Amino acid sequence: MDRIILPITEKQIKDLKIGDEVLLSGVIYTARDQAHKRLVELMKAGKKLPLDLENQIIYYCGPTKTPKGRIIGSCGPTTSSRMDEFTPLLLKAGLRAMIGKGNRSKEVVQAIKKYQGVYFITLAGCGALLASKVRRAKPLAFKSLGPEAIYQLEVKDFPVIVAIDSKGKNIYQMKPQLSER
Repeated sequence: MDRIILPITEKQIKDLKIGDEVLLSGVIYTARDQAHKRLVELMKAGKKLPLDLENQIIYYCGPTKTPKGRIIGSCGPTTSSRMDEFTPLLLKAGLRAMIGKGNRSKEVVQAIKKYQGVYFITLAGCGALLASKVRRAKPLAFKSLGPEAIYQLEVKDFPVIVAIDSKGKNIYQMKPQLSER
């Protein structure tokens, strides 16, 4: 299993292949549908974004309420396709990677290839486990959205799998290999 200290580099992205298991350590940002919509609206209006997207990773997640004594509530991935309409523009603006669950549209796969990004998937149904990988969490933007606000997370050994690599290869398009008995 590879370990990547963030921010992720162009070389690291190019070296990743579909199916690679990776542990991420460093800063990632959460954002779901409504936060994506607001980011794109700001971009289209020519306004400054609340975070610099260059070489960053967005995790499609809306953490649950933080229990007393914890850093963050459960923070499992949400379905990535809900962000597909916004993703190509964010990749064009410098976003390098996304973390979520599920397949992506043809347009997103093309944008990942064009802008040399990567799409990671992580463990669905394991929000409590993933929360244990968060060392620090702070709301960063769009706080009125509650759990759908953008949070800055500092993670340690956050487990992901490469689902779409920078060459546009897609784990969801692989044909199952039948083993011989």
